[in-house]
Amino acid sequence: MPTKSLASPARKRQLGAERSTQPLPTVHEIPSDSKITWGRLAIIATVVAWFGYVIYTILRQFLNNGTESFRFTTEAVSYWVVVSFLTFSALMYLIARQGALQRFRDHVRVPRAELDSHFATHHGSLTVLVPSYSEEPGVVRGTLWSAALQEYPDLRIVLLLDDPPHPTDPAVAAQLQVSRSIARDIERALAEPKARFTEELLICELELAGNDQPTERAVQRLADNYQWAARWLQAMASSETIDDHVDTFFVEQVLGGLAAELSLTGAALAAAAKEGTAPAAARMLELHRRLLWTFSAELDTFERKLFSSLSHEANKAMNLNAYIGLMGRRFQREDGPDGTILRPVEDDAPADYVVRDSEYLLTLDADSLLLRDYCLRLVYFLEQPDNARVAVTQTPYSSFRGAPTRIERLAGATTDIQHILHQGMSYYGATFWVGANAVIRKVALEDIVEVETVGGFEVRRYVQDRTVIEDTESSIDLGTHGWSLVNYPERLSYSATPPDFGSLIVQRRRWANGGLLILPKLWRQMRERRRQGHPISLIELALRVNYMTSIAWASFGLIFLLAYPYDSRLLSPVVVLAALPYFLAMGSDLRYCGYKFSDIFRIYGFNLILLPVNLAGVLKSLQQAVTSKKIPFARTPKVRNRTAAPLLFVVVPFLIVAFSALTLWRDVSNENWGNAAFAGFNALLASTAILTYIGIWNSIVDVWLGLTQWMFIERAPRRKGAQVALPQPAEPTLDWRAVIYHGHVVGELPSDVELVTGPFVKPVVSKRAAKQGVLR
Repeated sequence: MPTKSLASPARKRQLGAERSTQPLPTVHEIPSDSKITWGRLAIIATVVAWFGYVIYTILRQFLNNGTESFRFTTEAVSYWVVVSFLTFSALMYLIARQGALQRFRDHVRVPRAELDSHFATHHGSLTVLVPSYSEEPGVVRGTLWSAALQEYPDLRIVLLLDDPPHPTDPAVAAQLQVSRSIARDIERALAEPKARFTEELLICELELAGNDQPTERAVQRLADNYQWAARWLQAMASSETIDDHVDTFFVEQVLGGLAAELSLTGAALAAAAKEGTAPAAARMLELHRRLLWTFSAELDTFERKLFSSLSHEANKAMNLNAYIGLMGRRFQREDGPDGTILRPVEDDAPADYVVRDSEYLLTLDADSLLLRDYCLRLVYFLEQPDNARVAVTQTPYSSFRGAPTRIERLAGATTDIQHILHQGMSYYGATFWVGANAVIRKVALEDIVEVETVGGFEVRRYVQDRTVIEDTESSIDLGTHGWSLVNYPERLSYSATPPDFGSLIVQRRRWANGGLLILPKLWRQMRERRRQGHPISLIELALRVNYMTSIAWASFGLIFLLAYPYDSRLLSPVVVLAALPYFLAMGSDLRYCGYKFSDIFRIYGFNLILLPVNLAGVLKSLQQAVTSKKIPFARTPKVRNRTAAPLLFVVVPFLIVAFSALTLWRDVSNENWGNAAFAGFNALLASTAILTYIGIWNSIVDVWLGLTQWMFIERAPRRKGAQVALPQPAEPTLDWRAVIYHGHVVGELPSDVELVTGPFVKPVVSKRAAKQGVLR
């Protein structure tokens, strides 16, 4: 059995990190009636407290003092706006949470036998697309195995490698070669169980053809097959290299969980055989097919950068689009100077490159893992008659438990909270596609595709790449075309969270960028859905607006509260009462997810030090809106060594602490006790967050790198010997294929040439061209 290749050393465990690696239950605990009731009261209390603040603080000041001064009026209005926006976000949290509680209460899990019976007659093909760019091969391998062991009848998995195909660095070339071999190695490993269970299914079909009632021997044989499959998985698990908590999850939950379930089924069949009874003939066939489906996935690797006729735009969306655009089509390959060209051909014409089509697509990030029945349950959900217009279903990913660093543990806590909120948004029809994993109807993507010609080749955009949050924008596009999205109310997918401050910056800055740019599309969707006769509800609209823009107004609002010394008359305990239900609910949710109630304070401090990161993402959105230039997609680093943080994002948290401390001293001197308490609270929690999640020594290192990195250049290796010979100019050669294809030498734009004689004779250039500076 192959073991994990290119394993990196495990990350050192920090004090205060997470110890338990046991994941949360797959099926959510049914909430009590009292919990749902308290959730409703929290919503009411928030609204009442906000109205109370507006009436008894803001309006009372104007009624008693009038427009006392322009400064006070401006302060009052701006403070009311900030408080209102922050209260609105808190209210949306409570509403989404309430929807999640009601979904968890009403969810009934589909029995396994019903799934097997459904797929005995339904075989909608599914293609899993795993986009990958410079990922560690060990990370990609785990993702592909979790997809390959899905219990699905017609499954194809394609690794979309987006690395430069011809690297010059030997280490990078070696890693790429290992990545290219992962799919082939997995398919080779699956060959033995696939062949065994194919033969066993055939034997069962032949036996049942002559006898409708399964024999005791046939039942025992099937039980032995299940036990064999369980032992095969256990042997693979025992040969795995475990370096971190993600590897532990893969071994215990992906491999071990499937092995335990197959072993239990085998034990049940053995018990039936011992009693002299047997399942029905149809059920026997279903159980045989289940074994075959589990080990019969087809795997392949695709590299779009090997094809010059495909888009090479550097983002995940175009990596997906390049392959989806080829699906169900036939091509003739043609060698070109810049790579292979794919020429579309008609169905009856000969073709040497055919890409299989699929009814469903599963997009899966290269750092995500799926539990065994993810595909089966989600496709079953899509194939129910009531869900015919559902385009995307997914299980918002949960975090891997047992995080070795404090920051990864807290980032995981926010991830698990977001899982609950996304489930609640589905209750109100406000689901957004979360790109880490999702099952998609391909026909829905055909509805939103945009086709254009770039450089003479057709480019199809199914998933929009205008912003770096391509999944959010595509959610709006699908809604405009009458499709809906639904989160499946179970925990069936897991994804990595950044383990250090540097990699977290990359992720959160990307998340904060793009929401403002997509907002106009939401207004267009409102108009279109009103025209179609099913308008957006007020709650759905509020949840969607909050999801796309809350980072912007929360960041700017917090800056105002931190930086401006508001008049103490505008402060009121009622503001605290408006925020209290939100914090209490979040504390309750953290405990529900296995964390501590006190983590609400850690998350608040965590968000304070992320304030410059969120602002940077928002400003990038505004920059793109002004310049109309796409912001490059920044991949979250998934390495086991620490990622250095940019200078600005290390220094600003310290400035926040310093300014909060200065504000505290100034307000205490002026006896402005409300502002003083707020400033002291911020200074304390931000300081704790810096010490806990960034670290003083890491801060010093990152500041030093930020200040000095520009002074260093990479030194070329020097040859041995006393004298270094200067390289002789190479004999010029003409790439005739490139000239014939492009019409000019590659790298040079065609000039105003009157005559060229011979491949290396200088061209005679016209006077007009010479004046324009085209001579070289």
